[in-house]
Amino acid sequence: MIDKLLAQRVLGRAQASGGDYAELFLEDSVRASVNMVDGAVDTAISGRRYGAGVRIFKGFKSVYATTNDLSEDGLMACAGRAAAAIAELGADVAVTLRPTAVGNAHPCLITPASVALKRKTDLLRVSNKAIMGHSKEIAQAVLTLTEWDQNVLIASTDDVFACDRRVYTRLRAQAVASGNGENQVGYNAPGRHMGFECFENGEIDVKKAGIIAAKRAVTMLHAGPCQAGRMPVAIENGFGGVIFHEACGHSLEATSVAVGFSEFSGRLGETVAGAKVTAIDDGTLKNNWGSMNIDDEGTPTQRNVLIENGVLKGYLIDKLGARRMNMAPTGSSRRESYQLAPTSRMSNTYIDNGPDKNADIIASIELGLYAASMGGGSVNPATGEFNFAVNEGYMVRNGKIAEAVRGASLIGRGSEVLQNIDMVGQNLDHGQGMCGSLSGSVPTNCGQPLLRVREITVGGR
Repeated sequence: MIDKLLAQRVLGRAQASGGDYAELFLEDSVRASVNMVDGAVDTAISGRRYGAGVRIFKGFKSVYATTNDLSEDGLMACAGRAAAAIAELGADVAVTLRPTAVGNAHPCLITPASVALKRKTDLLRVSNKAIMGHSKEIAQAVLTLTEWDQNVLIASTDDVFACDRRVYTRLRAQAVASGNGENQVGYNAPGRHMGFECFENGEIDVKKAGIIAAKRAVTMLHAGPCQAGRMPVAIENGFGGVIFHEACGHSLEATSVAVGFSEFSGRLGETVAGAKVTAIDDGTLKNNWGSMNIDDEGTPTQRNVLIENGVLKGYLIDKLGARRMNMAPTGSSRRESYQLAPTSRMSNTYIDNGPDKNADIIASIELGLYAASMGGGSVNPATGEFNFAVNEGYMVRNGKIAEAVRGASLIGRGSEVLQNIDMVGQNLDHGQGMCGSLSGSVPTNCGQPLLRVREITVGGR
């Protein structure tokens, strides 16, 4: 994208006003999607994002400037603007960089852009057929194949000069069931950090994805309202891990921890969860949706144990958070694009397998809720208060899964729900989502085995 000598000059200009750290982030990415409605291609679009950002630290102060002019003049001007926001410009600083070796743990075998449109639409039609054939009550199928190919170069005065390529591929299946004058929607959206080969090697089964979406839509069409109240809840594996992501994960990011805005600030070594809870954020998992070789500051990703047997062991830390917390970065700095400065973010975050048999978890509940599929949610990191939807839920009666219910939501506080997880099963799986925060929307995995929350507030009727 640019050579090392130009990167050195840009960083030297960025430090001309006394900054003690400078960073250059360049991005060249292509995104494309094909959308199909009821078996017919609705849209097929693509776009390119091309630009750079220059960030400077002076103590705890940070400034960031961007440009889409990647000529030497454009990059030097961008660095000068950022430096001028720190103080009056002086002489450029001499910077020497050494190339950083970056291994590729997430290979792409078939670049999605190299695949013919017909091959992509044929795949979508397989999923469309699976949805429409599931039930006469299915009224509509909407399929989207999304792909993006991001090339980045990161240079910084921490002696980083590294390049990385990230290729993401995802299918989104949506089914609409209709009856009795109402509609219900079911979703399934598997994704991988790999190329088009994910559809050929079994990583993503387009037929299965469609059937899952259709089943959820039809099940919820016939579901009654969920009763509200405090009750035990069993949360299924995979995207059920959004309960940890929303309830606790954001509160463990340096974005909030470093400035004291998290309920977990200053609590390392304390018991914050049930003894069966071990929570991990691992950006190294091969070809997983939230994985990267290096983060967006050039730090290698790693396996970060956040909670071990209920005890708080660590946080997710970017370089600015590391300064404030006097701790090392954890390879957790991410951003949606060059247009946003990075900050600490989750990657593949999950609660690990526990000691309990899954059948025993359901059998232990006399009256409660089984959350088979979770939806999105939100959290206030300062208080830990969260809420998120249950997309597919069932009442549990006398230790058995009973009737389907809809309109359920889980409401609580992160520290409380962690302490109330008292049973953890053994069928760990991951689900894919897009996480939004200060540095934009990034791919993240949420994972867990089936687990039981002893008591939580269930919103319903």
